[in-house]
Amino acid sequence: MITWHQLLNEGKERLYQAGNSDQAAMMLLNELCRHRNVNLYMDLDGPANSDIATEYLEGIHRLEKGEPLGYVLGYENFYGYDFMVNENVLIPRPETEELTGQVLMLLDQKFENVEHPVVFDVATGSGAIGITLSLEDPRLDVYASDISKDALQVAWANNEKLGGRVVFLQGDMLEPFVDRKMFCDFLVCNPPYIPSEEQLDHGVVDFEPNVALFGGNDGLHFYRSVFKNASKVLKPNAIMAFEMGYDQGERLSRLAKEYFPDANVEVLKDMSGKDRILVVETHRDPFDEGLPERAVY
Repeated sequence: MITWHQLLNEGKERLYQAGNSDQAAMMLLNELCRHRNVNLYMDLDGPANSDIATEYLEGIHRLEKGEPLGYVLGYENFYGYDFMVNENVLIPRPETEELTGQVLMLLDQKFENVEHPVVFDVATGSGAIGITLSLEDPRLDVYASDISKDALQVAWANNEKLGGRVVFLQGDMLEPFVDRKMFCDFLVCNPPYIPSEEQLDHGVVDFEPNVALFGGNDGLHFYRSVFKNASKVLKPNAIMAFEMGYDQGERLSRLAKEYFPDANVEVLKDMSGKDRILVVETHRDPFDEGLPERAVY
């Protein structure tokens, strides 16, 4: 009978021969064992469970073709929670975990005296940002939008599974909020931001939904859409936070200032030292547009 160690080595060798990272072989086997309460490290030289071995080798076959590990497993860990993912949603990235952490810190700092800050998660995808915010901070009233009905079905399922408190709305970017005359204290958005002509690894472009990847010729199309309509949904002194490409910080800062000349605009770096998060703190007189200081809907 094959041992765990032999099984792992077979997977590593097959991925190496396919030109893929053999690290995924270890991650796949570890996750399959974890969900069956098998301590792989304590019994690496023992006989492998036949059911796990079969599932593992099927997964290795999919990885050989370039399919991302998250899709093979059917979930991705994000901020300590396992989010279901499939071909209808992007797999949540570590950079987006950093965005979520920054949002939580800003909510603590800027809205500590607000009983129920309202948060909009725009282009929610799997729901990772909005659901995590609702789980990490019970004060928050979180609403999330996405244009894709299929993506919203995944997000809704994640919300149910994890016990989140997110209300989901279908529509393009801010449209569902504008249509319902809804207002928020904090707007967070991880839009498609890859330029249309940029070449991506085939494991990304061939498997993940392109509608959630590409942001027009310069990658900034969806930021413009949000900036153009943000004044229709932001409460006075609201904050917006966006994930962005590592080379988009300067251009996005200028763009934000064009729409919000009186705002504080800041670019934050990720753990790799790359520009990754744009924060826009708006300053607006609540009577400029007839909006009450603490608008409700």
